[in-house]
Amino acid sequence: MSEPVVQSPAQRLSAAPRGGVGRIVAIDPSGDADKHGVGADELERRLLEIGFVEGARFEILHEGPVGRDPIVVRVDDTRIALRRRDAHAILVIMDVS
Repeated sequence: MSEPVVQSPAQRLSAAPRGGVGRIVAIDPSGDADKHGVGADELERRLLEIGFVEGARFEILHEGPVGRDPIVVRVDDTRIALRRRDAHAILVIMDVS
């Protein structure tokens, strides 16, 4: 029998390490919209459209060589390259086994 998976408190996807896996819990672009050049509502809409939806499973597959940017994230069965500043708007819970 496998051991239960313990989950950590919510954190920003931008802080997740390479190889990290977990679940998306919310999109929260508040306070960061000016960094993106679009409003908070527009950033949230864009992230939802490309698959960052509540409850989706993710894994950090790759980080860029300069400033760890961009990152490649597997969301369910889709791979998405994302700027770390955009990933900061995504709240996740990491799986800890």
